[in-house]
Amino acid sequence: MTDRFATSPFGGRSLSHAIFAVQEKTARAREKLNETGGSQPEKWALLRSLTEARAAFFLSDRTIAVLEALLSFYPETMLDGAAPLIVFPSNAELSLRTRGMSSATIRRHLAALVETGLIIRRDSPNGKRYARRGETGEIEHAFGFDLSPLALRADEIEAHAVQARDLARAIHRVRSEITIHLRDISKTIHAGLGEERAGDWMGYADELAALSGRVSRHLPLETLQTRCDSLAKLRTKVENAYLDTLSDKEMSGTDSSFERHIQNSNIEPNFERAQEKGQRQNGEPVPADNIPGRTVAMTKMRQRLDSARRTVKATGPVDDWPKLETKSIPMPLDAVLSACPQIRDYARNGIEDWRDLMQTAGLVRSMLGVSPDAWERARDAMGDINASITIAAILERVGEIRSPGGYLRALTDRAEIGQYSVIPVIKALNGEGRA
Repeated sequence: MTDRFATSPFGGRSLSHAIFAVQEKTARAREKLNETGGSQPEKWALLRSLTEARAAFFLSDRTIAVLEALLSFYPETMLDGAAPLIVFPSNAELSLRTRGMSSATIRRHLAALVETGLIIRRDSPNGKRYARRGETGEIEHAFGFDLSPLALRADEIEAHAVQARDLARAIHRVRSEITIHLRDISKTIHAGLGEERAGDWMGYADELAALSGRVSRHLPLETLQTRCDSLAKLRTKVENAYLDTLSDKEMSGTDSSFERHIQNSNIEPNFERAQEKGQRQNGEPVPADNIPGRTVAMTKMRQRLDSARRTVKATGPVDDWPKLETKSIPMPLDAVLSACPQIRDYARNGIEDWRDLMQTAGLVRSMLGVSPDAWERARDAMGDINASITIAAILERVGEIRSPGGYLRALTDRAEIGQYSVIPVIKALNGEGRA
């Protein structure tokens, strides 16, 4: 076969060992393909993979654009590397399909494709690109660019594309972690300074400034990972410094920490009525956010819940629960978790059964400011499971309840006289979720 012989370039272009190597490698790959068979890659999918892996082949985006133009001249969708795939476009047509790229630029990028071994020049005796057809109209001889090396290297290209995609995902993940670390460290330092807590907050701010700045998209993964690790260490120091300043009262809370008790056990979309939120002098209701002390109290509660969510894995045992009584189960666990999804955030190892829910509720109640006495009374009146469901419901509405401890006491009063059930509570929460 004539394609077994190396073809030399026309004109002043010299013949090099690289040209021999590429053509010999292509010929051997073609023989192997003819012997063993193989899949035929789809040309546009292969071009996409090469675009993703272009860094491995040292190709620019404009070189890929020239290759795309060459592929557009090949009439078939599938590339069969078992035979030469020669296209013979003129410079004028190539320029049109590369959106007006100049001839000199096209030649430079064609040379890059040849040097990379993705195409082979098949120059005619006079250097022109054309095809010679036989009597039946079929092409007998063609001179131009052979695309078969691209098809024969499809597996190699796809392997590099997979590596490029994995690298891109890893970089995206590390960049996201860096952004989160920067945000959380900054806000924790700001909280420590604003609340005048003890700690070297200015020193932490200086360390943060040294690790801050724009996260370039072109930084290698190793550099990004080093920066991420440094921020993670700083974040640990800053959060530990903040948590060390929290008093037992701030971490556990009592009923007296949150204004007066709420004597309302009707858990509807609105937990409190207008008279509970206060009245203006002219009789108009006061917006909840404008009640003196409400914003401060809710902010502190949210800070305690956020801190607890980050440290819940390291906490010790919560409560010593008795043996679970299945007859006291009012509804499926999935229904409770569907209506009250936030309580999952505070579970050490997820919530798989009722015991996990009860243990998590015992942890959450202290963060909500529910005193041990109010909690024990609720468990006695409602039962362990119903009390845990009630805590999960209160957590779901924590932004609307000024005093979770007082609210639980009011519900306990109703439970002691047989006028409280968790079923309407969960139905109300589920009904609002669907609305």
